[in-house]
Amino acid sequence: MTASGERPPLVLASASPRRVELLARIGVTPDRVAPTDIDETPRRDELPRQLAARLAASKAEAAAQADGLVLAADTVVGVGRRILGKPADEAEAARFLNLLSGRRHQVHTGVVLRRPDGRLGKRLVTTVLAFQRLTDQQIAAYVAGGEWRGKAGGYALQGSAEMFVRFLSGSHSNVVGLPLFETAQLLRGCGWLRP
Repeated sequence: MTASGERPPLVLASASPRRVELLARIGVTPDRVAPTDIDETPRRDELPRQLAARLAASKAEAAAQADGLVLAADTVVGVGRRILGKPADEAEAARFLNLLSGRRHQVHTGVVLRRPDGRLGKRLVTTVLAFQRLTDQQIAAYVAGGEWRGKAGGYALQGSAEMFVRFLSGSHSNVVGLPLFETAQLLRGCGWLRP
């Protein structure tokens, strides 16, 4: 909060329309959306959780505002130590789905709220999912539909891939791209979101 009691502007450091939609569910409309352009290449031996946390913090710093709050997030899909990014093409999307077929995986989202004075509020949220065993026909049909484009892990839980999920433990909104409970906690903690 500012000295006058007004809320500082809120900047969302993301190009994801899903994050804007998720924020709207909890009554939050960013004053500005400012996508960042950072190198998202995993470091040598970096684990999926570590990558999600580092990228969220890097995005918050890249979009830093002198007079406002910056909310940044990054979602990473991991199978053990292996990181599944956004598939480059249909073949890679099919490979990802084959890897996820019949097994558990994790979705990690790092969320960072940067205050104008540089202080950071951070959360790292993990959701565990298991897909059913997918047939070649199911994988081919899903890939042909194009829903995998631009999605970490090559699937969209908010779309038709939800029918593949036989188990989910943790935050559903985290898998879509922004854990709402933890995000609301961060915004309440600095007085931006009330009550």
